[in-house]
Amino acid sequence: MTQEQPNPLVDWYDTRIGTSSTEDEAYGYWVFLLGVVAGFIGIVLVMMSDVESFERGAGAAIAGIALLLLLIGPVIRLPLKRGATLLSYLGGVMCLLAIAWFVVAYPDNFGAAFDGSEVEIIGLYGLGVLIIALGGAITPLVTSPREEQEAAESRAAAAESQRDAAIAEAEQRGREAAEKEAERAALEVDLQRIEDSQSQFELYEDKAGKYRWRLRHRNRNVIADSAQGYSSRQKAQQGLSAVKRDAFGASVVDLEKTAVDIETTDEAVEGADAPDFVPEVESQATIETYEDAGGKHRWRLRHDNGEIIADSGEGYASRSGRDGAVERVRQYVQPADYLRIDPAAFELYEDAAGEYRWRLLHENGNIIADSGQGYASRQKAKQGLESVKRNVDEGGNADFEVYEDNAGEYRWRLVHRNGNIIADGGEGYASERGANDAVKRVTEYAPEAHSLDIGSAAFEIYEDAEGKWRWRLRHRNGNVLADSGQGYAERTGAEDGLNSVKQNAPNADTEAVEE
Repeated sequence: MTQEQPNPLVDWYDTRIGTSSTEDEAYGYWVFLLGVVAGFIGIVLVMMSDVESFERGAGAAIAGIALLLLLIGPVIRLPLKRGATLLSYLGGVMCLLAIAWFVVAYPDNFGAAFDGSEVEIIGLYGLGVLIIALGGAITPLVTSPREEQEAAESRAAAAESQRDAAIAEAEQRGREAAEKEAERAALEVDLQRIEDSQSQFELYEDKAGKYRWRLRHRNRNVIADSAQGYSSRQKAQQGLSAVKRDAFGASVVDLEKTAVDIETTDEAVEGADAPDFVPEVESQATIETYEDAGGKHRWRLRHDNGEIIADSGEGYASRSGRDGAVERVRQYVQPADYLRIDPAAFELYEDAAGEYRWRLLHENGNIIADSGQGYASRQKAKQGLESVKRNVDEGGNADFEVYEDNAGEYRWRLVHRNGNIIADGGEGYASERGANDAVKRVTEYAPEAHSLDIGSAAFEIYEDAEGKWRWRLRHRNGNVLADSGQGYAERTGAEDGLNSVKQNAPNADTEAVEE
């Protein structure tokens, strides 16, 4: 906000005369003072000049202006009503017109003469003085104090009402802002809890052939399980999904304080089949298995509307390999989260040896960086990933090294200043330039790349070379289990296609078709 420029007239008045309640009070004083000075000059000119001379005419005109200023000054200074002030200004205009008429009609001025008009000039000037007096003195005297008080009270009530409304609106905005801030803070806490989770779900088949789930902490302790067996893997998966969805916001009930008598025993639970409390969603698609022209075995997921919403992406040498891939898709597709690759993203996963690793994926499917080493815990792998994101830029605490290995290939690694290798390329390049180009890509992509703990498998959403949006389902071992088969014009289209597969693939019937 710009500051107002100081007014020297008001400042001088406050310094020399007294503190003014309004600027008009100071202006009125200076107008009155100017009238005093002008009156003195006009009188001197009249007394020192000859009759009908130019100097005497000028002196008379200046004296007339001086009287006008002496009358208008107090009007400006006083806190009069608007009507009284405007009436005084009207009288001032009439006085100025009379003075102008006098200047034009004065003898020997522009060759003119009074020619008997002095009475009209004096009359017009006197009328202006009377109107000034009427506006500045008489009008305030005859105005009813009651009317003025009522008007003032009305203005005060309107101002108070506006103030109260403004205060209420400000308080409402403050409450809404506080509520939004509280919701945002709570959401951040919830998301941080999810991100910092130190446990994972396991889905398995017990000795009795029942399917169960359990939640295991990273210290290997089981902190929750299904407590009952399910007749199929799909029902166990649905039960697990219900727990993930409902447990976070579930209320706590102390059964000892309720009137409900629960007589269920552990033996009854173990012997009973799992209740179908999670409704199965009827699939609107069919998995078609076929052999392509090259003799490879493939599958595709066709919606009832005829559209192919997913396919294997690659061919398999045998039917068993293809059928195993279909079962893995059924198993992984529903709980799989999706990774936003734009144009690169990090995946955090557990390898076959039980160690945790990360890799940086490009949207073209290439792995452009990985952890190089396995970590004993998911948390340490996540810390290593974040260290890479922080230190790849110049000025970080790590430096890139490009070197030639024993096989004559060029590789790169990111070495922390404490001597630890926190990332490497994972593959060799035929030339040093290729390794340097890879370093540039990592430096560009890593700091802003999205990251996801993929568990067993995860969806990847990416933009292909033609500007189309696609998805693929990648296993933690790096293999692509399924892809969209088609490109979408918008990212939301790929997300909708992905969600359609998550909904329809687990319960889809399998049908062999001829290609």
